[in-house]
Amino acid sequence: MFDLSNLTLFLVAAIVLVITPGPDTLYVIARSIGQGRKAGIISALGICVGLVVHISAAAIGLSALLMTSAIAYSIVKYVGAAYLIYLGIRTIFDRDAHNPANTL
Repeated sequence: MFDLSNLTLFLVAAIVLVITPGPDTLYVIARSIGQGRKAGIISALGICVGLVVHISAAAIGLSALLMTSAIAYSIVKYVGAAYLIYLGIRTIFDRDAHNPANTL
């Protein structure tokens, strides 16, 4: 099942996808310019951790499971949507609580 040539091809494809510029690169650049070097490094490390988790999940077959099971795909989709809604609501409330204009 695990062939060394397939693993090598998978790793090469993953590395090529990671090093190509995209939204993650723009995010790290924007954080670095706007908030400094430390914020840029933390952002880059966060993206790398996310990539390792995603690649590991794909390697153990989670992608294949989600492709074959409509129920599992729906669960992941709705949990992800709920999490994004939660983050949006939290951002709105945190912004209002920390807005200096609200103290006047």
